[in-house]
Amino acid sequence: MVAISRRAWMPGAAALAFTAHAWAEEALVAAAKELELPRARPAVGARHFTSEAVETVIQQVKKQIPDVPLATIFENCFPNTLDTTVFPGSYEGKPDTYIVTGDIDAMWLRDSSAQVTPYLALAKQDPRLRELLEGVIRRQARMILIDPYANAFMRDSAAPPLKWAVNDKTKHYPGVGERKWEVDSLCYPIRLAYGYWQQTGDTGPFDGQWKEAAWTIVRTFRAQQRKQGRGPYSFQRESETPTDTLALDGFGNPAIPVGMIFSMFRPSDDACTYPLFVPANLFAVVSLGQLSALASQVLKDAKLAGEANALAAEIQTALDQYGKTKHAKYGEIWAYEVDGYGNTLMMDDANAPGLLSLPYLGCCGIDDPFYKRTRQFVLGEANPYFFRGTAAEGVGGPHAGLNMIWPMSIIMRALTSTDDAEIRECLRWLRNTTAGTGFMHESFQKDDPQVFTRAWFAWANTLFGELTVRLASERPQVFAGDSGYWTGI
Repeated sequence: MVAISRRAWMPGAAALAFTAHAWAEEALVAAAKELELPRARPAVGARHFTSEAVETVIQQVKKQIPDVPLATIFENCFPNTLDTTVFPGSYEGKPDTYIVTGDIDAMWLRDSSAQVTPYLALAKQDPRLRELLEGVIRRQARMILIDPYANAFMRDSAAPPLKWAVNDKTKHYPGVGERKWEVDSLCYPIRLAYGYWQQTGDTGPFDGQWKEAAWTIVRTFRAQQRKQGRGPYSFQRESETPTDTLALDGFGNPAIPVGMIFSMFRPSDDACTYPLFVPANLFAVVSLGQLSALASQVLKDAKLAGEANALAAEIQTALDQYGKTKHAKYGEIWAYEVDGYGNTLMMDDANAPGLLSLPYLGCCGIDDPFYKRTRQFVLGEANPYFFRGTAAEGVGGPHAGLNMIWPMSIIMRALTSTDDAEIRECLRWLRNTTAGTGFMHESFQKDDPQVFTRAWFAWANTLFGELTVRLASERPQVFAGDSGYWTGI
């Protein structure tokens, strides 16, 4: 296998991998027939954190999966965040949890939220797990107060940035790992906090510091509507990769301030082409609604609740007017990015928020006609980042290059489907493309899954676990059939 780090991957490598197409297809078939995957969790004593509730779920769900390789992947992936990426502790006498993404020793607001969200439903029955999650919420509030425009933070609040961000032309704050402004970076902590409150009823994390962070989120969103000028944020980086920096003195390409929030970067950490990034704005509408509920019912701050609701309504109005586009084949769908001038970008990226993930994030229902048309566009050749190969089909993105499918997109496809056959095929693709590791990766080459990026990518691992738990509860019939059955479909 060839594991490629997130930063070392070059698009040309995909072309080199493609030359191995003939033997790769034969190897894939042979591997599927005799697939033996390792049970690859760390030894019990080497695990960062163990939750009895999570361990119980692993054993229960495994019994529902007759296919051994698929069950092994679940056992490896579902606890991967707890096994390898969390660092529980305390700060000023309160729970504090630092979380790495996997192979990068930094805490992304987005990734850290997504990595632990699948455990929320178990927190009420596991006090230690609840405390760990509280620690994530508290640390995220401190991070937002350090710099609401940052996407990633270091373990030590006084540490310098990540090595590739040291010379970025932007404001620098101690403890900030990277300062790429992404709307979803402030949505995900709200989603996690709201889910924690809904699942546990615990209001402990929502103190004065969290309230200040919540107000900071609203003010930052307001500033990045850019109604009063370009605002305080700019960013530039010397890089051979154009999507690592911003045009026009670091303020990004022009757009009309129509009420949507300007996002300079996508959840892939790639620069937006047009600054009005539609999926993140749809996500913001949902998150602001959740923040309003927390503000009114927990924080008892009617002003904050009102501000959040008003902002959400304004963004939704702008989305309805400017966030849609008409495709020749699929009709009216959501655009990926717009600028308010009438220019639209029609594509989707594997990361969430993206167009495919909208129901998963609560932005719409799976059966919403508008979403269904958009989903058809995303999962077909009309989307320039949809790739179909001999190993699988799925969505990728500019970040890992052409012909690189992200397992996350296949997982999200299953999470947003009501078709058992489609879900089962997604599971088969995921099962057969771990390159023998028993883990999800960031991306893999569409014809040769032995070529992949990021051997340790906890978000994708835990998301696969979330999918499996959900299917075991809601659609257990999709797991039917033994290993021979799975190889043959």
